[in-house]
Amino acid sequence: MIASTYHSVTTQSSRLALAAWLAVATGPVVAQEAPVPAPARTQVTTLPFVPLYWDRANRPQKPVSEVTTIRFLTSGDFPPLSFLDGSGRLMGYQVDLARAICDELNANCSIQMRPFDDLVGALGDKRGDAVIAGLAVGAELRDRLETSDAYLALPGRFVTRRDVGLEPTPEALAGKWVSVVSGSAHEAYLLDHFPGVRVAAHPDATAARDALRDGRVEAHFGDAMSLSYWIDGTASRGCCDFRGGPWLESAYFGEGMRIAVAKGNTRLRQNLDHALRKLAVEGRLGELYLRWFPRGYY
Repeated sequence: MIASTYHSVTTQSSRLALAAWLAVATGPVVAQEAPVPAPARTQVTTLPFVPLYWDRANRPQKPVSEVTTIRFLTSGDFPPLSFLDGSGRLMGYQVDLARAICDELNANCSIQMRPFDDLVGALGDKRGDAVIAGLAVGAELRDRLETSDAYLALPGRFVTRRDVGLEPTPEALAGKWVSVVSGSAHEAYLLDHFPGVRVAAHPDATAARDALRDGRVEAHFGDAMSLSYWIDGTASRGCCDFRGGPWLESAYFGEGMRIAVAKGNTRLRQNLDHALRKLAVEGRLGELYLRWFPRGYY
């Protein structure tokens, strides 16, 4: 699985850039960055920005053909999206989302946990109806799968030390050291769009973040979702915070997380899209986002 990344947005223009991304987010499901353990929940004093992927004025009619049963497939090793808790119970943002979709559609549902590499095969063998696991649907799978609308994005974000007032612009970062994961989309974006930055490539996210925490670099650029947990976790030692807004560039960072169904299963896809839109415009998708991402990462 690979990292996902996004187009640059300043703090003042974050919402406009996000809206622009949402308007064109009709591509494949993105692959996810390496999972991070979900730390203890943290008290957030200000309500974070909650993304909305659909126009509130757009309330589409329910598809004529309903679905009564959905067998969801997911993996169990991707906190906070889907993972096993201490008692072995499957939980996470995507698990709660699947249940909310089923409630909205009044459908009987099950959620099966399978190894990530077996998800496509299980769907093809009709051992399940829909994959909700951040599956990357590339050219080699397009003749076998189609996807719902996007329900979550994974923007790239800059993080700096809290005692440093450094804005993440090409001009301000020129000559500064910025840590990234070697070979990631974040590294590629910096090299292409921040020509003056001194890129410090590290073998993994832990090493790249530690470099910022320990003061060996001036900023870190990486996956916003996992960074939101790192900032409030023990590993950061309270050193750092987001700087600037989310970066959304589909050519580098993908076009959003989507539910995959078998090719030609139009009835199920339409019902999933209807449920996702309704959950979003009624605020229930936002409630799920805040439940699992109390800091917010946009």
